[in-house]
Amino acid sequence: MRSALIQPSKKRVIIIGAGFGGLQAARGLARAPVEVVVIDRRNHHLFQPLLYQVATAGLAPSEIAYPIRAILRRQTNARVLMDEAVAVDLPNRQVVLKASGAMRYDFLILAPGAVDFYFGHEDWRQYARGLKRLEDAVAIRREILLTFENAERACQTGTLARPLTIVLIGAGPTGVELAGAVAELAYGVAAKEFRFVDLRQAKIILIEAANQILPSMDAGLAAWAEAELKRLGVEVRTGKAVTSIGPNFVCLDSERIDADLILWTAGVAGSPLLKTLGVPLARGGRVPVEADLSVPGYPEVFVIGDAAYLVDRDQRPIPGLAPAAIQQGRHVARNILNALENRPSKPFHYIDKGSLVVVGRARAIADLGRLKFRGFLAWLLWVFVHIFYLIGFRNRLLVLTEWAWAFFTRQSGSRLITEYGFDDRQRAE
Repeated sequence: MRSALIQPSKKRVIIIGAGFGGLQAARGLARAPVEVVVIDRRNHHLFQPLLYQVATAGLAPSEIAYPIRAILRRQTNARVLMDEAVAVDLPNRQVVLKASGAMRYDFLILAPGAVDFYFGHEDWRQYARGLKRLEDAVAIRREILLTFENAERACQTGTLARPLTIVLIGAGPTGVELAGAVAELAYGVAAKEFRFVDLRQAKIILIEAANQILPSMDAGLAAWAEAELKRLGVEVRTGKAVTSIGPNFVCLDSERIDADLILWTAGVAGSPLLKTLGVPLARGGRVPVEADLSVPGYPEVFVIGDAAYLVDRDQRPIPGLAPAAIQQGRHVARNILNALENRPSKPFHYIDKGSLVVVGRARAIADLGRLKFRGFLAWLLWVFVHIFYLIGFRNRLLVLTEWAWAFFTRQSGSRLITEYGFDDRQRAE
């Protein structure tokens, strides 16, 4: 048995979640005289911004995920525990784990991420799959490809009653990127490979309750993105709220849309773990935190990423984006170092680095505050940023190779139908 490298007498920092924020916090404590315990229910860090590319057969799952143990293997004061946190006992400074029981902490960093939010309509979950996990992406890929195969079979038997229809609900960045990728897959690559069904006649409908797609972004850029989606063949419906979802249909007030596949990209909520804190939660189940990202009344407990609710200097909620989580992870690590040295905790100040959304092949929009642009240059910036944030040289090389191949050949190489991820729709988040 390998001898322990961590002294039990050291203060223990538990980090729940190995996403962008959790990993940055762990790395920020690499030289600290503490024991760092990173707990995640999966053994890999997931690059969520590229989940839609796995869902549309652009990338393989292994190209956007990396083992947590490999990331932290050189950090001698850190250990990784694959387990699920089910409750937090704030007064007793304990985290309750599903398999390992209770574990005490001196400092706690909560970065559990978010889950799909169905606005009080949990029954919709079984009909409209969200895209938050690697399992979801693999399942969506399978269901998209099965939808094509079912339409091909129906054409051969003469039972195809209407055009194949895929409905996406929610036109934020994920919805826009997923809709564009589905259109390129259906009307481009797949349309050339099916002999009976004409996938160019398929309907891809993107629904948004707000009056514009990408509601949080510049109106001019959003209008350009909508025009690009329409150029790709996507039917965009704005100002339309979904009132009902059932097996193979979506209702918008009195209008019913029959659909072969329904995808949910409309909203997210804080992890259910946050409800066990016993503190008031903000809209979407997020934890209102102090300026230093700590839980009110518990200065040793920090909440970051999608789980935290905090407004910036302009009184706007800090978005649940990877750059924000990374900044927060680094900040709480510094505040823990301050606490260890009896220095005051410092408030967090978010530096908005802007937003990038890819709309289609070699097209994207960039909203960088005062600097706003679109088209091929924005897409190149999007490629650079996403490659930069990917963990692991091998992942960067593989993704860059896949994108280059797809760009020059207009092909995608991950169009596999597998059983993995298909039967987990009812599984709890």
